Parts: sequence; C-alpha cells; structure tokens
Amino acid sequence: MNSLDWAVLIGYFGVMIAIGVWSHRRVDDVGDFFTAGGKMPWWLSGISHHMSGYSAVMFTGYAGIAYQYGVTSYVTWSLPIAIGIAIGAQLFAGRLNRLRSRLGVASPLEYLKSRYNLPTQQALAWSGVLLKIVDVGAKWAAIATLLSVFTGISLHQGILITGVITGIYCTVGGLWADALTELGQFVIQLLAGIAMLVTVLGELGGVGALWSVWDRLPDGHTQPTVGPYTLTFLLAYLFIKTFEYSGGMWNQAQRFMATANARQARRSARLSAALWFVWPAVLFFPMWAAPLLVKARKPDASDAYALLTERLLPHGLLGLVIVGFFSHTMAMCSSDANAISAVFTRDIAPALSARARGWSHKAGLLAARLSTVSFLALSMAIATQVNSPAFKDIITVVIKWVAGLVGPISIPFLLGMLPACRRSGPTAALTAWAAGLFAFWLTNYGLDEVQLQVQIVSPVATSLVLFLLVGLIRPEGTAERDALLARINDGGGGGEAGAGALPVPGQGAPVPEEGVRISEDGVTVSEDGDTPKSP
Repeated sequence: MNSLDWAVLIGYFGVMIAIGVWSHRRVDDVGDFFTAGGKMPWWLSGISHHMSGYSAVMFTGYAGIAYQYGVTSYVTWSLPIAIGIAIGAQLFAGRLNRLRSRLGVASPLEYLKSRYNLPTQQALAWSGVLLKIVDVGAKWAAIATLLSVFTGISLHQGILITGVITGIYCTVGGLWADALTELGQFVIQLLAGIAMLVTVLGELGGVGALWSVWDRLPDGHTQPTVGPYTLTFLLAYLFIKTFEYSGGMWNQAQRFMATANARQARRSARLSAALWFVWPAVLFFPMWAAPLLVKARKPDASDAYALLTERLLPHGLLGLVIVGFFSHTMAMCSSDANAISAVFTRDIAPALSARARGWSHKAGLLAARLSTVSFLALSMAIATQVNSPAFKDIITVVIKWVAGLVGPISIPFLLGMLPACRRSGPTAALTAWAAGLFAFWLTNYGLDEVQLQVQIVSPVATSLVLFLLVGLIRPEGTAERDALLARINDGGGGGEAGAGALPVPGQGAPVPEEGVRISEDGVTVSEDGDTPKSP
C-alpha cells in the first residue's frame, strides 16, 4: 500500500464515523437503537441483511476453499444460504416483524419469556451471547490477517484498528448507523468486486475467460461438491443456514423486525436471497482463477485473494478493494454487536437486576451503548486467540462453532413462533437446547475422526428432533401461549384456529402493523389489504 491506498482507507473510516454521528439524531430510545423504530425501508433492510451475513472470512477462509477446490465454494456456501433465506422469507420473516409490531419488543428474544419461561429465555440468551463473542472474534482475526498482508502491521494492531472504528459508529448510531453504513459498504463492495473481476478477466484474455478458463484450472475445480465438501455437507449446510440466516442469528432477525410490517419484512428477505444468489458468484470468480495467477503461501491458501489483489491492482484501486474487505467484516460485526446489546439490555440485565427492569429511556439507551462497547472489546480479545489450539483457525471457528452451535439456540427461538409447534413448551425448548450443545461437544471433542458434515449437522438435528418429540410426549400448551401465537401468526395464520389478539402478560395492547385492521373485539385482523379474517 502507498499513500493513495491509505488515503482511500482513511477516507472510508471517516465516512463510516460520519454516518454514525448523523444517525445519532435518529436514536431517541432503545426501540430506535435496536429496531430503527420500525421505520426502515424494505430495500435498505434487505441490503443490510445481506451485508451483515458475511465478512472478510470470505476473502480468507472461503478464498482458500475456492483456490483449492473451485466452484464448490459457491455451491456449498452461498447457494444454500440464498435458498435458506428464501425459505425463511415465507416461514419466519413476517412473524419476526410481528414480534415488534404486535408485541412491542425491541430484542429478538424478549418474546421467549412469555412463549416459554424465564429460564429458557436466559439459557438461549447467555449461550447465544457467548457464541457470538467467538464468532465475531473470528471475523476480527480474518480482517486483521488481510490487513497484515497489505500493510505489515501485526494481527493485534489490525484487530484494534478495525474494532475501534466499528465501535464508534455502531455505538453512537445504533441499527440506523449499521444499516446506512452497510448500504455504503455494499456500494463500495460492488465497485471493488467488479473492478477485481474485470482485472482478472483482462489477465486471462478477456470476457471469454468466463467459460474458457476451466480447462486450465486444477482437476475438480468445476465439481459442485469435492473434497470434504460433499453432497451430504451441502444438504447439512442448507438445513443449518435456513435457521441461521432466517433469524437464528439475532442480527438477521433485527433486519426483519425493523421494517414497517410483515409484508415489507418478506420483501426484505427476498431481496437478500437474490443478492446471495448472484453477488458471491461475482466475487468468487477471481478466487477460482487464482491458481493460474498466484501461488498461495499458507497451507490453507487463505492468503490467495490478498496476494492476487497485490499483484494485479494499481494503487488507489488496491485501496478500494481493501476497503471492500473491511466493509464486510465491519458490517457483520457491528450488526452482531447491536443484536447482542439488545439481548443483554432487554433480556439478561432485567433478569439479573431489579434496577434494570425500571430503567428510563435515557438509562436504557446508555446501557445499550455500554453493552455494545463491552461486547466488541470481548470479541476483540477472543480474536487474538483464534489460531490457538482451542479454536485452531478462522474457517474452523466459522464452520464448526457457528454452524454447529446455532441450531440449539435458533430451534426453540424460530420454531416457537410456528402454530404447528405450539405443543412444545419450556421442557421441549430446554431439552433441545441442552442436547444440541452436548451433541456439539461429542462430535467435535468427545469422538475421534468424525466427518465434518456430521459435526455441523448433529447439534441442529438433535435439537430439532427433541424439540418436536418432547412437545408431542409432554405438551405444554396454555391459553396464554396460544394467545401469543395467535398474535404472531395473524390470528390463525398457518392453519391454527384464531385465539384472538389477547393481551400477553408483561406486554401492552397489540400494535397494528401498517395495513392491518384489528376490530373492536380484538379478533378480526386484516393485513396488507387482504380480506379481513375471522377467528
């Protein structure tokens, strides 16, 4: 990097901070800080959902997979995510929005206290927070690894720089700052990605290289599933990512909650799914072609993309691509920090302290910002240990830890909104959670030589089966839980007989969405201009 590249990078950091400061004026309380007050346009929510879903790990860990194995990096990663989000658009996006618009919650997990009980809510909250500290730590390590390649600064210095900048704008501006910076980051990544694609095509002989280069690449580069990334792995990953990207990772749920109504939440999810289907293929092509242009130095080839940009791109444009690396990581980490802050402020702190239950708007907002800073600091500390024997390497953390542990946390959270799962109560939720965590430990550390696909699918499959099975064996439905489900499911959506929009303990009266009419008896509901539904 020279002075021009540094100018681009510093300018980017300055713009991100400026957006955070500007967004500060839109944040008056915790509802604005965590869910943008339900005023976020669907297209901004969709772009934000997409950008907050992946990080610089794509340019390190997944770049290594693309370098070594070819198109399987797309087929077994971004394609199942796109399909999973499309499924979630139908099943979960609208329901997640109703958590805010009908129940008035600001944290994705707030409804769990009424849906199950306090111990279930706390178990999911604490385990999810600990998981995200490790997950975001891996993201900081990924971007610091790239920064060290370009600048020569140490891993710890890179973590500190990116963490501090992200902490400033997301702490000041909340979810609005996250979404607006992610919009800017998407534009930057669009320009950087296209620039890299055009440059690589020029090196390989022009646009015709898109279809002529494959014969020159290593054997297996065109196989959709190869090496450890088998068809079984693909199906397991699709299963997991459907839950993770449809709201199981709480930062994704926030994007749906932030839109005005359920219809816009579904449109947001569909836009994100479309972006996941198209855009990663554009980013991956240079990585697939990289064996023809550079020789990776690291055994896992995680430095391949960085070496490619150093060789091919002129100064200034190199700085833009580096900014693109930062944009993904900062988008994901800031959105995770906001989600974790929401869970701590709205779910964990009130359970620990009576004083927290009586926080004023000002005190709650201060607590939200302080918890955001604390989460970022802890994840940065974890990032310094990401290559230790406990975590091994970046891609291991992302694939094994996140994919393996998201199931036990997300199954009770997401399926708890579905009418078909109304029999599953606190016993089912806690059993599924505990057994899923045990399955993760057993397949990753208790047994030797367990296949990768078994390691990542066992926890979520265990949680799913037990959540449904225990619900059948020991149903725990109550009138209050049925009333809660009725409100989330539009008074009977999904085949359940409407129970009416009844008050839920600890919650206020139903808050109608835009385009929703609730009759005086609190039962008849009309959404998005549809014919009113009777119970």
